Amino acid sequence: MTLRTRPPSDSRPRTAAHRLRTVRHSRFRRFLVGQSMSLLGSGMNTIATTFAVLQLPGGGAGAVGVVMAARILAVLVVLLIGGVLTDRIGARVVMLTADLLRFTSQGVLAVLLLTHSARIWEVVALAVVLGIGEGGFGPGLTALVPGLVPSDDLADANALLEVTQGMTSVVGPGLAGLLIAVADAGTVVAVDAISYGVSVLALAGLPTSPSAAPRRGTFTDLARGWREVASRTWLWVTTLHISLFNLVLWAPFLVLGPALAQQRLGGARAWGLVLAVYGTGSIIGGLALLGRNPNRALAWSIAASAGWAIPAAALAARVPLAWVAVAALLAGGGAAVCHTLLATVIQREVPAEVRGRISAFGSLGAYALGPLGLALAGPVSGVVGAERLLELGVLWQLTAVAVVLTLPSVRRHDSKRPVT
Repeated sequence: MTLRTRPPSDSRPRTAAHRLRTVRHSRFRRFLVGQSMSLLGSGMNTIATTFAVLQLPGGGAGAVGVVMAARILAVLVVLLIGGVLTDRIGARVVMLTADLLRFTSQGVLAVLLLTHSARIWEVVALAVVLGIGEGGFGPGLTALVPGLVPSDDLADANALLEVTQGMTSVVGPGLAGLLIAVADAGTVVAVDAISYGVSVLALAGLPTSPSAAPRRGTFTDLARGWREVASRTWLWVTTLHISLFNLVLWAPFLVLGPALAQQRLGGARAWGLVLAVYGTGSIIGGLALLGRNPNRALAWSIAASAGWAIPAAALAARVPLAWVAVAALLAGGGAAVCHTLLATVIQREVPAEVRGRISAFGSLGAYALGPLGLALAGPVSGVVGAERLLELGVLWQLTAVAVVLTLPSVRRHDSKRPVT
């Protein structure tokens, strides 16, 4: 399979300036700025909340787990409803409301922490509000972007969003650690709240798009969304593929990686380096995709998902830290290619009136099976061994990629023009 690309519709060569033409669209540029700030705050949030809870009366590892679980459960409960509302009333309105919730929850938490009056139950309650905001915001992203740029620039827009995700995943945790060292966790949470406020302002400045879907009952709308997924083999197969990857490979990697790093790679600093290099890889992968519109984009997306197996294989093979970092770099690049191309295919080929629900179904699988994998990784590794569990995950991922690529609906799939 050769990475041939179709020329853009105007047949001009893709110079460096031409590859960045997406940022010339004022609406996308405005959204990109807001999303960048929001993602930066989110990258800081987990570390800030964790250290804040650890320092509260009655805090500890158990309390941290409760706060994280409350946030994830809220996301799970809201995701599908967020998808329905996105298709009913428009992505911008739902995302704006979601960011207002996130701004409020983090603002209140910052005040409680800075005044030293926070209690565990309050942090849990605010984590639920934050999760509701996240569950409402996510489905709108796939639906909003096609309205901000022309169809020819969709891949570049998605690539830039991946670059932003990678950059904030590198900068956010480091900045959070620095602010906690010179100030405190409450200050970091306040910065997170401000970042959501910037996103609110960015979204408020975008034009309101009319709702694409007629209003029916919630269950009827969900059933319609599921039928749209089930009627496209390439769509439900790729959704299932990503969901099972989170369960079988990525969750064990995230749980066992820090433990193995502590045993033989140098501890927390080494693991932080691995995650930072992974984010750097996603930046490189996103930049490499700018200006490219590959044939068989869906097949390339699935092939790139094999990259996630590389760092788990490196840990299982007990190679030195430098090689684990190289493996993480390759995985980050593969992740950017996978996410960018898959999002572009969905945006071009799925009817606008169901994009929110389809995005919600895809995210639900990742959110639902991911936590299950996190919970099972420790007990299962205690039975079969950490390296063996990672080896099984690697074998699963490579086999799954090969199987999915044999399906004609995936291998031969080629998006020629968008579906409106």
